[in-house]
Order: sequence, then C-alpha cells, then structure tokens
Amino acid sequence: MDVVSLTRQLVDIESISGNEPEIGEFLRNELSRRGYKTEKIVAAGDRCNVYSTPPNSPHPAIVFSTHMDTVPPFFASSEDATRIYGRGSCDAKGIIAAQIVAAERLRTQDIAVGLLFLVGEERDSLGAKVANQHSPGCKFLINGEPTDNRIALASKGALRVELTAHGRMAHSAYPELGESAIDKLLEALNKLRSMKLPGDKEIGDCTLNIGTIEGGRAPNVIPDKARAQLLYRLIGSSEKLRADIIEAVKGLANADFTLEIPFTRLRTLNDLPTMVAAFTTDIPSLSNWGQPLLVGPGSIHVAHTEGEYVEKKQLTDAVDLYCEIAKKLVSSAP
Repeated sequence: MDVVSLTRQLVDIESISGNEPEIGEFLRNELSRRGYKTEKIVAAGDRCNVYSTPPNSPHPAIVFSTHMDTVPPFFASSEDATRIYGRGSCDAKGIIAAQIVAAERLRTQDIAVGLLFLVGEERDSLGAKVANQHSPGCKFLINGEPTDNRIALASKGALRVELTAHGRMAHSAYPELGESAIDKLLEALNKLRSMKLPGDKEIGDCTLNIGTIEGGRAPNVIPDKARAQLLYRLIGSSEKLRADIIEAVKGLANADFTLEIPFTRLRTLNDLPTMVAAFTTDIPSLSNWGQPLLVGPGSIHVAHTEGEYVEKKQLTDAVDLYCEIAKKLVSSAP
C-alpha cells in the first residue's frame, strides 16, 4: 500500500466537521477489503467513528488513532516532488494513511494493531467522547497529530471563557446618561491581558487569545451589552486561573467558563525526539483506551492554513516510526 496515494485519496474526500460519513465509509470499505473486522461506533446521526481490528485479533493491545474531520474550507489534493497539499493533508489524513500502512506492515510481523478513526475532533471531540464508552480494553493508544514525527511530552489544555459586560443605553450626545458596556469590556480585557500567567520551563507558558469581540447597537447609541470570547492554553490545573479571572473582571463583566480540555502529560519512549504540543487533542476524551502517546507526521504550523501540506518523507518516516513504537510497546508490556 502506497502512503502517498492513500493520503491523496483521503484528502480528496471532503470531510469538514459534521460531514464525515463519506470518508468513514471509504475507510470501512478499504479496511474490510484488506480483511479487517470493521465496525461503526455511532456518534450522532450518520456520523460514525470507524474501529477496525486485524483478522483473528479482536482485542489488540495497541490501537492507532486519529481523526477524520477537517476544518473548512475544503480544497482538493495536489503534489510536487516533495509535498502533498490539500485540506487535511497534514491534519490528519496523512496520519490516517501512515497508520494504516504501518498496521499492514506490522500484520506481516505478527503484531496486531487496532485502528480507531474519529469524527468531530476539530469541533468538540464528540467522536472521542462516544468512543470512550466502547473501549475494547487495549493497553496503549498511539494518537496521531502533526508533531513533526516527534513524540509529545505533554499536550496543553484549553479553557474557553466568555466575558459579558452590561451597561445602560443612552443617546451618544449625552454619555453621562448611559453606561457603556464596551468600555467595561475593554477595561476587563486589559486587566486580563496584564495578568501574569503561569509558566513551566519544560512545558512553556500558559497563553491567552482574545478570539472574538462583539457589542453595541449603533454608533450613536451608548452600548448596553458587549461580549468577548477568550481561549487560554493551559499548562496545569485551571483552578487558580479561574479564580484570578473572576477577581480581575469583578464589577466589569461576568465570566462564564464554557469549555475545558485538561492539560495532559504523556508517555515517551527512550531515544525518540520529543516536543510539547501547544494544541489540544482527543486524548483527554479517550481515557479508557489505554496509556496514551502522541506522535505524527506534519507540522502543526501549516495545519488549518490555506497552504496546508505534508512532506512525503515525513509520511514514509512516520510509517517506520509507528512500527518502531508498536514494537517497543509490545516488548515492554508485561
């Protein structure tokens, strides 16, 4: 099986989050044709995870996993001498291809590896949350995300915060008669921007992104409501950070914590290059699928961009790397 051609086939199937059924069916058919026992794990409606096991190995100790969905917009594959371009080439269809090719190679060496491909990672990890209720009892989960084929020491968490400020409408010619919600929100945001965030020598810093700001009714109306959505990248527990945020915006805005994905330390293996993933993954939602490792081809710096690509050499190296990791895990298991 050629990892480059398989990657291009996968990229050419549009699978923006919510529209995964076609790629799921493609993978089920392809793996069934190769003798895998393949099942659907329904996430929502016709959106299904795909779980496959090799013949005569219904409960493999190791499972390779990544996600089938992509961010918008879709654009089809192309290639040059060294790269494959297209939406999902890096995140994460090249990874799917590398994991399948690695699993096929391991089969020839009598090492059984399961394959779990998930929906919804780019939006809410719905597929992973549902799959976690159907764990087969494996010992190790090798999750694929773009890490430049370096094994992750840890994955930062995420804390989404929605700030809402309230004011009082008035004619803009008489601002003393109103109370500007936007002024309150801006002051609250400035307090949060100046707040010292935790750091770690090995993991890096907790970071803040102010993602959206909205509010007001018209230029000649003192605004009565304003809202901002923020995202913190966590390097540990969020408990103190939450308290600090609430204290910083007191009297200016209300802080609602709408989503948290926890910071996760991960297993590594000797002699393999390492990195820290500043992004979140499905791993926290797959706690029942064994001890997690995080590694995959491609650079996260080009994921989600208009020029997304994956290096062909990284794909072929990833096949070797997945096989090497699986063999080390098998030899280390009691």
